[in-house]
Amino acid sequence: MRLATSGLLILCFLFSFSAHAQLQMRGLELGGWLGSSFYLGDLNTQFRFNHPNLAGGIMVRYNFNHRIAVRGSLNHGRIEAYDSESENTFERIRNLSFQTRLTELSGQFEFNFLPYYHGSRQYFFTPYAFVGFSAFHYVPKTIADGGQSVKLRQLGTEGQRQGERYSPFGLALAYGVGIRWDLSYAWSMDAHLSLRNTTTDYLDDVSTVYPDPVALRASNGDAAFFLSDRSLPPEDGGPRLDREGTQRGDATVNDRYFFLGVGLNYYFGDVICPTVTKDKKTRRRQKRAAKERGKEQAKRKRARRG
Repeated sequence: MRLATSGLLILCFLFSFSAHAQLQMRGLELGGWLGSSFYLGDLNTQFRFNHPNLAGGIMVRYNFNHRIAVRGSLNHGRIEAYDSESENTFERIRNLSFQTRLTELSGQFEFNFLPYYHGSRQYFFTPYAFVGFSAFHYVPKTIADGGQSVKLRQLGTEGQRQGERYSPFGLALAYGVGIRWDLSYAWSMDAHLSLRNTTTDYLDDVSTVYPDPVALRASNGDAAFFLSDRSLPPEDGGPRLDREGTQRGDATVNDRYFFLGVGLNYYFGDVICPTVTKDKKTRRRQKRAAKERGKEQAKRKRARRG
């Protein structure tokens, strides 16, 4: 049964190859996209998507053929989350929040699930998948009690001293799925869901435990002291708890973000029929036939002169 299945798959592949061997799509595309950016992490553990911030980017894609392409892009978005909106009691009492802008460079390998040729009436759309890497920059902020926006990284809200604070740059595994379709030979559109598994747990400035508040105030200042622990009294009453050394975030799971967008692209390449190279015997037969035709024409000319 397994052998028969493997044979069927090979036959399907060969049939697909022969059906499209006479077409080649190779060339460059430029485009842009608009959509929304979202965040998942310590301040959004329940998959709330109630803050769809505007995001967008520009991209360049090189198509090697009708199945495979590589893509590079420059993207920008904004993410945010608020414990006050959570249904989790621990998170509501923790009462933290953040906002940050993300700027990233991304490179991805793309695979079309269906044959796709610009300008074709039959092969004008395809679902596709992609995987690659991204490098991004971020600066988490929060709104202080006075209403001003404060950058959190420089404060060291979990007790980080100067030189120990997390980097404002990060890397991410970039992957996702989409669908693309033609508008004309040159113009096309696509819709995509593009996820990022990052190498940092500090997109939201929350990762480990609450530091010693006295030591934090002495080493990092009043702003770090007030913004590190903004927790509320228990919801069932009682005094505000001492949280030194208790859980502030979950350092075992890094933060994630993703884009949902629609793009418009322009194709600069060609869809061509490759030249078919004849074998040697065929070329020899063609040469002999041409010589024979030449001899016949020469005989006719001589007969006319005679």
